[in-house]
This record gives sequence, structure tokens and C-alpha cells, in this order.
Amino acid sequence: MSRIGKMPIHIPSGVEINIDSPSVSVKGPRGTLAISIPNGINCEISEETLNITRNDDLKPTKALHGLTRALLFNMVTGVDLGFRRSLELIGIGYRVQQNNESITLQVGFSHNVEFDPPEGVKLEVEGTNRIHIDGIDKQAVGEVAAQIKKIRPPNPYTGKGVRYLGEQVRLRPGKTGGRRA
Repeated sequence: MSRIGKMPIHIPSGVEINIDSPSVSVKGPRGTLAISIPNGINCEISEETLNITRNDDLKPTKALHGLTRALLFNMVTGVDLGFRRSLELIGIGYRVQQNNESITLQVGFSHNVEFDPPEGVKLEVEGTNRIHIDGIDKQAVGEVAAQIKKIRPPNPYTGKGVRYLGEQVRLRPGKTGGRRA
């Protein structure tokens, strides 16, 4: 049995789970999410928990068991509390500005870079060098954070660029860093 798949999911108050045979929808105070359940995986609600089981012990079904449980747990957490990913800009002259829903990045290019978030993801700027990405879908929040980081990834020699909050960038030695006199 999958260690992750057999763990029950606690359903917080204010969250409703609706199970239709191929799909499960989760509704909470922050919004609604839905997912289709693969064949061979079953979901049952008992009291205040959601249990995920599988029909057989075939390898593909075993793999989908833990995955389905993790996706459903992220949906329940997202509609109840939401997810947040934070980025910071490191570098002289690197800054970000909020323009309604979108942001404008100044990250050392000859032009400013505009970034519009997809639906369901909210961008918030703190100061001039910090971006907070909020949403109920964990995958969408992480994908938007990766897209913004891809605009100017951290330079391995100077460390300048866009990085996750608290990320440690290992700096490489320069041209003369490996020479001995």
C-alpha cells in the first residue's frame, strides 16, 4: 500500500467535497477546484475525512494512488488556506512595479518586461524588490513563479537576478578564482 496514498485527508470546516464518479470537486471559502479521478482509484468520505483507495496492485495504479491523494490534499488546502510563493530581485537597479493585475520588471534589459498573471493567480509587490504570488491552485502558483524567475535567472558568478525568497545561490569562482600563484 502506498504510504502517501493511504493517509486520510482531513476536511476542514467550510470545505465541501462533491464526488461524481469520474471527477471530484472541492469548494471552499477561496474558490472551487475540480479534478478527474483515474480508473482504479476510489474516493470515499467518512465523517470529516476523505479516503483514497485503489482496486488492484498493478504498478500504474499504485503510482496513481499516491499522486491522486497528493492532488486532492493540495486542492483541499488551496480552497481553505491558499498557496503563496515569494520571489526577490537581487541586483543594483533591479526593481518591480505593480500595474493593476500585472507587474513590470526592470532587470537589466534595455526594455521593461511586462508580466500578466493567468486567471486565478494574484501578484502582489512588496517594496521594490519582492513579489508575492497567491492562488488556490498549487501547480499554477509554482508555474507562474518559475515563469517570472525564468525572465532573469540568478547569475552563477554574481548572484544577480530573480530568485525564490530564501534561495541560496552557489557562486562560481571567476576566471582567476582557480589559479594559484
